[in-house]
Amino acid sequence: MTLMAAWTGLAVLGLLIAERRGSRLGVWLTKPLASLGFVTLAVVGGFSTPFGRWMLLGLCLCALGDVLLIPRANAKPFLLGMGSFALGHAAYARAFCLLGIAPWAAATGFAIAASGGIATLRWLGPRLGADMHIPVRIYVAVIAVMVACALGASVNVGDATLAVGALAFAVSDLSVARERFTGASFTNLLWGLPLYYAAQLLLASSTN
Repeated sequence: MTLMAAWTGLAVLGLLIAERRGSRLGVWLTKPLASLGFVTLAVVGGFSTPFGRWMLLGLCLCALGDVLLIPRANAKPFLLGMGSFALGHAAYARAFCLLGIAPWAAATGFAIAASGGIATLRWLGPRLGADMHIPVRIYVAVIAVMVACALGASVNVGDATLAVGALAFAVSDLSVARERFTGASFTNLLWGLPLYYAAQLLLASSTN
């Protein structure tokens, strides 16, 4: 894990530098490399179990989403990226369910995630175009289910990695929402990108 974490960390640093300098070529070079780091970690860790295979699928879908979010001038890649991430969240949720779910923990996780999602939708509502209302609501709902499953599985197996990774992933999505809907700012990327990639590394490490 140390090697892949270092790989991803260096790529994220390069990505942040490219974003700061406004180098789209730099972003196209470094972002896929950063995402390849967490996918490779899962592959090296092994995916011989159903849990591992569903996690790897989720990681690959998120890596695809990372690439689809690179273009900024066209809304279609962004919608495709959202779809890819939503499918990634769904794959994670399926993987967590295979570990068994502690009902009370899942219910608590859903309440937390749903509350955060409702607050986010109220914040974003006036800023969303007509074509984004339904996709964003679906995406928020999928995240809430994924977080609930992660907390339920973490309690059931006694491993906090899944819960921490899932929550960090969900929180990192706020930086994407801010960047896309409330105005581009390097500050959004400065905290959102490291948090996102750290979350993915944690989730990828769970396949070991």
